[in-house]
Amino acid sequence: MFTTRRNLLIGMLALAGGLGNVALAQNAPLRVVTDATFPPMEFVKDGQRTGFDIDLVEALGKEMGRKIEWIDIDFKGLIPALQAGRADMANSAIYITEERRKVVDFTDPYYAGGLVVLTKKDGPIKSLKDLDGKKVAVQVGTKSVGYLKEHFPKVERVEVEKNQEMFNLAQIGRADAAVTGKPAAKLYAQAHPDMVVLPEQITVEDYGMALPKNQPETTKAVNAALKKLKANGTYDALVVKWFEAPGK
Repeated sequence: MFTTRRNLLIGMLALAGGLGNVALAQNAPLRVVTDATFPPMEFVKDGQRTGFDIDLVEALGKEMGRKIEWIDIDFKGLIPALQAGRADMANSAIYITEERRKVVDFTDPYYAGGLVVLTKKDGPIKSLKDLDGKKVAVQVGTKSVGYLKEHFPKVERVEVEKNQEMFNLAQIGRADAAVTGKPAAKLYAQAHPDMVVLPEQITVEDYGMALPKNQPETTKAVNAALKKLKANGTYDALVVKWFEAPGK
């Protein structure tokens, strides 16, 4: 009888410890990797990360009751960081693709983007067909690289590590154009009157937050929080702030 009661007590303590670990995991900081070089989605201003993605993740963390722990990393390292267990989520204007779905999970889409062409207003590129044979800057690790390989094989790709490098090359003429996400391209063109985004988009795609496949409960929690932010007006306020409000 004593042995049975002792074993029952041990089992109850183990269960309590297990539940405590679950609670701890649910309340632990959410480690989020980002490459803060893609305004207006994520960038650094006055030494602080800011942007639509940054504000959205902070709002999600508040809704979930979890502090956000940001980790800066190059874009090409975002998904490997999730696979290696170094982060719980990646949010950095990541397109939801079937190829990426093979190795990570995605939240529900949170914003519609797509690839566009940024070029000089007085340059030789006036439409997508003009890209053939031209130098086009792209950021390593982004969909732009593979898309140009497959659909524009005659393009001479100039692959760079950072978003800003890509824009600079297009502006100073070392590349004829840059192919990148619509939000960043539009913002850059607004700030540089000599640049223009072609009206014809290359693709129309959804952004999603990536999570490790072994954290399905976290994915569910983020999706639930995202729905609440859309229902209570927080999400719409962020869209207005970053995409529709007059530039400052």
